[in-house]
Amino acid sequence: MSEEKHLSDFLNGKTEYTLGLFRFFIEQLTELGEINLRPTKSMIAIESKTNFACITQLGKNFIHVVIPFDQPYENNLCFTKIAQVPGTGQFNHHLRIFFKEDINDEVKSFLRLAME
Repeated sequence: MSEEKHLSDFLNGKTEYTLGLFRFFIEQLTELGEINLRPTKSMIAIESKTNFACITQLGKNFIHVVIPFDQPYENNLCFTKIAQVPGTGQFNHHLRIFFKEDINDEVKSFLRLAME
């Protein structure tokens, strides 16, 4: 039987800095539309009408976000890596947020695109 994950499982023991980034990121998302956070075994899925992003890592001074798209958006300044999921048409766009300023207009436009 799989044990249900809770948001606190991911947030416990994290630095105040990372928790602040996490809260700021979630606030920015809620300005784009209604969202739901769904903790899974390995990540925090972020849902609107569908799963449109996930937080895969809460580091000491960053949060790592993955946004899946059905095409690679190579022309950007925000993604650290774009990788196709083997055997699918899905391209995971990796975003590492170190500062609140990293959640800029470009990042918000990709998040808005992913939500739609």
